[in-house]
Amino acid sequence: MTDAITIERISPDLDFGRYEVVVTLPTFRRPEHLLKTLESLAAQQAERRFAVIVMENDAQGREGLAAAAALFETSRIPGLILVAHERGNCAAYNAGWQTALERFPAMRYLLVIDDDEIASETWIERLVETAETLAVDLVGAPQIPVFEGDGQSRYARHPVFTPHYARTGPVPILYSSGNVLIRRSVLEAVGAPYLDTAFNFIGGGDSDFYSRCREKGFTFGWCAEAPVHETTPARRTEFSWLNARGLRNGAISSIIERRRRGGPADRLRRLAKSAALLAASPFRSARLAFDTRSPVIGLYHMQVAIGRLLAEFGLVNEQYRRPEQN
Repeated sequence: MTDAITIERISPDLDFGRYEVVVTLPTFRRPEHLLKTLESLAAQQAERRFAVIVMENDAQGREGLAAAAALFETSRIPGLILVAHERGNCAAYNAGWQTALERFPAMRYLLVIDDDEIASETWIERLVETAETLAVDLVGAPQIPVFEGDGQSRYARHPVFTPHYARTGPVPILYSSGNVLIRRSVLEAVGAPYLDTAFNFIGGGDSDFYSRCREKGFTFGWCAEAPVHETTPARRTEFSWLNARGLRNGAISSIIERRRRGGPADRLRRLAKSAALLAASPFRSARLAFDTRSPVIGLYHMQVAIGRLLAEFGLVNEQYRRPEQN
């Protein structure tokens, strides 16, 4: 995997041994928003020293690298920028996480934020405090959508936009890598590649990673006080995108179950489970539509159930294959 990583910028006189916290930030063709994300990191009210690794995932265009270079060259942001030459979000995460482990020997906590998100000023402190207070290995936190257009009024209660948990405390598992803390010991135990690159363009590499972490006995927590605000373009409130996301979420659950339990008898059990979910989905969807006063939102449970069943026959939508449509 090292051959797929090129370190392009390092802050002058960076002392790699000083940093307890390393924030990893993948980017792909969002240079303007990347700068907003980095500004939110520069504004952190953090007692702990932290460094930032930006993972540029467009090896040809390198717009993110060009936009962020000055912040690192002047040491306004301590850390480095690398190019992850293999395309895909899992490949970008892997490049950043491997580099963090190799370059920062004092790192205890690795944090992740995406290039369409803005961190609250106490984001780092709240995540680390929660990990230490709850004595857990991984901590997730809310990704609050900031909709363009009228999406806020129409889709704020859609399951794809609502946080998985409401209160700070231990939780059974996490689902998203867009706002998370991971202890160094977790990465060392799981080993590279941390995210399976088979999920590069499907999504779900983070869910698969968390599933493997749980199998190894690692524990999870939630920090309601460490939100990031995620810019949500109007495209993501169109029916085609919402439908594709629901189908994809169903497919991911089927794929992960198949990877954990892949025998012939297991397949029959999965098919039976998928069929049962499909049979129940019209009733669940009707309830969701009633609760949210939105027929479009209500379709989500049916979309997930259909996506699960389609995945059993190899029909999976690669929603991230065409980034301009995402």
